[in-house]
Amino acid sequence: MGDSKSNIDVAYVAKLARLDITDEQVEDLQKDMESILEYIDLLGELDVDGIEATAHAAPLTNIVRSDEVVKFENREGILANAPATIDDELIKVPQVMPGDEESC
Repeated sequence: MGDSKSNIDVAYVAKLARLDITDEQVEDLQKDMESILEYIDLLGELDVDGIEATAHAAPLTNIVRSDEVVKFENREGILANAPATIDDELIKVPQVMPGDEESC
């Protein structure tokens, strides 16, 4: 394994990030970072030849379909099921932005 302890200075990084941390926190974080870097070094020793790279542990696929223009024939049915309408032509939805209650 490489010497991970010399790869990061937590106190210096905290100063750059303008983090106000105690000396005790610096020591704890330094140990944690060294442990993480040692683990990364350990992973680097693994033989991964012949293993296919993956982006996710489980195979994922998109389900796609071609877009088709279809004329909707039941406008009145949708409006009849709406809890509220505007001028019997538009579905009224709850306001999400401040302003006039009915801007249509």
